[in-house]
Amino acid sequence: MTAPPPIAMLAELTHRCPLACPYCSNPTDLLTRDHELDTETWADVFRQAAEMGVLQLHISGGEPASRPDLVELTQAAAEAGLYPNLITSGVGLTPKRLDALEQVGLDHIQLSLQGTTADLADWIGGYKGGFDRKMKVATEIKNRGIPLTLNAVMHRHNLDDLERTIEMAVDLGARRLEVACVQFHGWAETNRDQLLPTLEQTKEAKRIVSEAEHRLRGTMAFDFVPPDYYSDFPKACMGGWGSTGLNVTPDGTVLPCHAAESIPHLKFDNVRDRTLSEIWYKSEAFNAYRGTDWLPDPCQSCDRKEIDFGGCRCQALALVGDASATDPVCHKSPHHQKVVQALDAALNTPEQDLVYRKLPTVSKQVV
Repeated sequence: MTAPPPIAMLAELTHRCPLACPYCSNPTDLLTRDHELDTETWADVFRQAAEMGVLQLHISGGEPASRPDLVELTQAAAEAGLYPNLITSGVGLTPKRLDALEQVGLDHIQLSLQGTTADLADWIGGYKGGFDRKMKVATEIKNRGIPLTLNAVMHRHNLDDLERTIEMAVDLGARRLEVACVQFHGWAETNRDQLLPTLEQTKEAKRIVSEAEHRLRGTMAFDFVPPDYYSDFPKACMGGWGSTGLNVTPDGTVLPCHAAESIPHLKFDNVRDRTLSEIWYKSEAFNAYRGTDWLPDPCQSCDRKEIDFGGCRCQALALVGDASATDPVCHKSPHHQKVVQALDAALNTPEQDLVYRKLPTVSKQVV
């Protein structure tokens, strides 16, 4: 099929981050600083993206504030005609830096929230003092009137605190709250058995979000992402593989979704070697699961195939060992028992220490 142009791009400037969240969707094989694209190369990627039709640029990491050139990169994105959204933990954003970002065209900030108390947030984030610093930054953002989304990644250990999470989002002046239950990729997959909420927690979360959406309509919007494992049908990953957006990793590798590098038989091109447009339209990886022609049964004959496109390729690989299989989350999937088994294992595994996200101490050799 001929793909439409992408409308959004996620620029992962770095894998460096002061937090060590055990649910991080970054790959467990993290890249060190010496692999990162330089300022000029990123600026060129932004120009290419705008020329292709990308409108929204999500500046992410790791922690993008770990890059000393964050202001220059934000300016380059704005000058290219993109709308920059900064996805951040808040750590590393001083008042002076916020002023500079606002002056060069920062359009929006998405601030992560690990918990509503310092004890919980710092335990989950693996960074003592992180919550207090985050709250100071949130106040600075509110005082400046910069549009704010609060991204609350929810799991077994903080989902019971959802009502307070919503109150905090209102207090901070957030225009949108993402109640995003953990999706099990990267480090989150490593910690699945310790993070997966119960069915009862999930049902209560749906009730609380539904009530809050009604009560706060016109004040704050909600995005609710329930745990896949309790769904009857899978979600359309990225709106369909290679259909609406693309990710660029710190070293310039271009991906159809955040976890796509977990699929070993696909080769992903790099902006150092090919243009963004060539990669989007012509690369084998982006065309591998585009559209619906490739879908297996029962997806091929399902009336939902243009809705969920067979679900998540990375989840199919993780649970079934085959990225081309029907997402086992779907109750019609011949592999649905894999989800049942994963749920049973997660909910009956004794509590263990979390495996925190950690950069390698010794840099890999640059190839």
